[in-house]
Amino acid sequence: MQIISGILFHFIGGVASGSFYTPYKKVKGWAWESFWIVGGIFSWLIVPFIAATLTIDGFWDIIANADVSTLSWSYTWGVLWGIGGLTFGLAVRYLGISLGQTVTLGLTSAFGSLLPPIYRDIVNADSGETFTGMLANTGGQIVLLGVLLCLIGIAVSGKAGVMKEKEQTPEEKQTSVKEFNTKKGWAVAIVSGVLSACFNYGIEAGKPMANVAVEAGNNPLFQNNVTYIVLLWGGLTTNFIWCMYLNKKHKTFGDYTNSKTPLSSNYIFSAMAGTIWFMQFFFYGMGESKMGNGASSWILHMAFIILISNLWGIILNEWKGVNRKTALTIISGIGLIILSVLLVGYGNSL
Repeated sequence: MQIISGILFHFIGGVASGSFYTPYKKVKGWAWESFWIVGGIFSWLIVPFIAATLTIDGFWDIIANADVSTLSWSYTWGVLWGIGGLTFGLAVRYLGISLGQTVTLGLTSAFGSLLPPIYRDIVNADSGETFTGMLANTGGQIVLLGVLLCLIGIAVSGKAGVMKEKEQTPEEKQTSVKEFNTKKGWAVAIVSGVLSACFNYGIEAGKPMANVAVEAGNNPLFQNNVTYIVLLWGGLTTNFIWCMYLNKKHKTFGDYTNSKTPLSSNYIFSAMAGTIWFMQFFFYGMGESKMGNGASSWILHMAFIILISNLWGIILNEWKGVNRKTALTIISGIGLIILSVLLVGYGNSL
């Protein structure tokens, strides 16, 4: 039951992440940088604070008494992840929800799921899942097989995206993704995919704070909520600086008070997007507490996001106009990802 509940939590987190960008499509008359930072203030500052307040007693004391190295590494990984998160938004902007998330998260899956276990081997960590440990037992081998299968599924999905690009007319591309741009999209997706994996490293760096929260009697399900505070400060720093720069460059500071736009709904939809975004890691933390912060948790989280984002891509007509071969290719990619999730869940239960 612990494994099943862990998978369920990761699925809910995947739904949140795969869906968070959708409310932004309802924002009218604002530049990208304006709605992105408004949503980000909810994602990385307001909602994490509320979550920690509701679930972790004395979280401020835990942060205040943490080692400087724990705080600095958590924050630093957050800054690097913030660059990945920033370019993630651009990847979705230029490639669409389906292809943008698939390409980005494919790289994030590989870097985020396998490097922490390898790192623990290098430093001879006393706790946590190691890569050699995974190779030495049947369950770990099945998890690694699931990781490999997921990456293959992601590659197939990415191929479907390339096929779609060749088949759609310019009008169809602009209808589904208004700012569709292949070169910009792939460039930022690669940067985002590599750096977004830093979030998992930040969770690992902040684990001492999570352990203190559990030792103090807090529910282990919510232990990562104290880590998120520091980690997301780093992400907020990066995104805030960049969005303010774009506001100045594009002269869009007026967006926030422009009465010619639907201000109330713009703030509401941006806040919705930001809140939904944070819920992915709220539930990721719950799933991780059940399954451990190893390859299995990260790959499940990424796989579910890819599944949901591709479903949204279909719903929003991002695959409109493609032929049967391309449709079967994306379906095959999604099928492989589903199978990988089942393998990871089974391997983790052994």
